[in-house]
Amino acid sequence: MKTVLYILFAATMMVGCNNSKATKSFDSVDASRFAEVIEDGQVLIIDTRSPEEFNEGHIPGAVNINIDGEDFEAKVAELDKSRPVAVYCRGGRRSKEAAAHMVSCGLDVTELSNGILSWQGDVERTH
Repeated sequence: MKTVLYILFAATMMVGCNNSKATKSFDSVDASRFAEVIEDGQVLIIDTRSPEEFNEGHIPGAVNINIDGEDFEAKVAELDKSRPVAVYCRGGRRSKEAAAHMVSCGLDVTELSNGILSWQGDVERTH
């Protein structure tokens, strides 16, 4: 049942943006390469986890856009398409869904393949 819901959710998200770039894909990279990508000050780092997960620890400089939040599509639509995006979640599933949607919206996306669980760099906590 969860799989069906995720498929429906992903399909619904794809409708929200122009699919003219639907053939474009995103890069899914390991933590080492992700760290290199986010060194560029132009890259917008997005954490797709819940606000509670985000507050427990996130990559410094990350912005929380919860993929399960009601306003996810609206927030993605507002992102600056001229800036590259680096996206992650806990283990990689949610960020892959988010990255696919972001690409359909015309964003250049790099995704952390195994999520923050694979991250070796600094982590900020918000309390």
